[in-house]
Amino acid sequence: MTDQPALARRLGTGDAVVVGLTAMIGAGVFSVFAPAAEAAGSLLLVGLGLAAVVATCNAVASAQLASAHPASGGAYLFGREVLGPWWGFVAGWGFVVGKTASCAAMAMTFAAYAVPGEEWVRRLAAVTAVVLLTAATVRGIARTALTARVLLGLTALTLVVALVVVAGGDAAAPAGGWTATGGLPGVLQSAGLLFFAFAGYARIATLAEEVRTPETLGRAVLVALGVVVVLYALVAVALLHVLGEGLAGSGEPVAAAVEAAGAPWAEPVVRVGAAAASLGALLALLAGIGRTSLAMARERDLPSGLAAVHPRHRVPHHAQIVVGAAVVGLVLVADLRGAIGFSSFGVLVYYAVANLAALRQPVAARRWPRAVNVTGLLGCVVLGASLPVPAVVAGLAVVAVGVAGRLVRLGVDRRTR
Repeated sequence: MTDQPALARRLGTGDAVVVGLTAMIGAGVFSVFAPAAEAAGSLLLVGLGLAAVVATCNAVASAQLASAHPASGGAYLFGREVLGPWWGFVAGWGFVVGKTASCAAMAMTFAAYAVPGEEWVRRLAAVTAVVLLTAATVRGIARTALTARVLLGLTALTLVVALVVVAGGDAAAPAGGWTATGGLPGVLQSAGLLFFAFAGYARIATLAEEVRTPETLGRAVLVALGVVVVLYALVAVALLHVLGEGLAGSGEPVAAAVEAAGAPWAEPVVRVGAAAASLGALLALLAGIGRTSLAMARERDLPSGLAAVHPRHRVPHHAQIVVGAAVVGLVLVADLRGAIGFSSFGVLVYYAVANLAALRQPVAARRWPRAVNVTGLLGCVVLGASLPVPAVVAGLAVVAVGVAGRLVRLGVDRRTR
């Protein structure tokens, strides 16, 4: 769509880092350690380490590709440019569908922490959050980054309070008796679940058309990921220290940890922080999905109307509104317990394409050894296959639906020529 205005290049390294941090340090840090501990048992930190290794490889691939192709779309664009249109479509489709479901989950997580009560009240609060944050993304990328800074500050403050309280408390979980009952498959499944909480740096790559220089992307991705790896490790150690085996059965592990440490006054602080984290993740997800939808619409892999860019705010306003409406619909009608596993599968498909594209880049465009891309690709495949069977089946089914839709569109195009 060459008649549309370009997106505004307004984001510096700090802005891009904040968007990535806000996407990663979201609701996952307040909830993901419980199911991961249930899968891995006492080897939770091993699962976290595996997730961090795969995430680092994916970050390197994303940064290398985005530096060579600084435009909106992330792995959708990278797959198209390096591997071909079909690879790009699979990556983009997995990202858009999976992350739309993840948006609904983040909105409902916010409501569960912020508005405890009857289900219809929580759903109304979740819808309100989606509408307000969609409006923020439509108003412009600078406002999105500013809102992200505020939400990230609240989340980081909450985690610091929780870590200080746990470190200063006398409570400690009883030693011994807890084993890795799931064995190696359990550790791999925990890594797949924990990877979901790391995956926010994809949003940095989707903002490639709005950063001031291509070099900004590489710095922002690696800085954001490094901060999150350290933070998650500290949180995991603290939760294991205080809750031990009880971590696996805790619905609100961070709140349970501060209470076990003898500081019930900190539980409301954790609730506020969890709500802020959910909003931050939701905001970054909405922005990232809108820009991937924009890139796909430009290539007619999604309806061309989604390629519109607002003449004043210079954002893909049609795409943002449609994504927001889809999330509202899911919040109102869907049971999203299985959506997290499905979303994890979609994200791993997305990054598998990114690693394969980085592996195929010419030597002149490479900044890291190919072995890093091979490790990332294999890691995505293994972790994706290790997810619960329903999530894998649902993920493959949705990919098949998307492929069938594109085949129909290509057939129509051939007949109308």
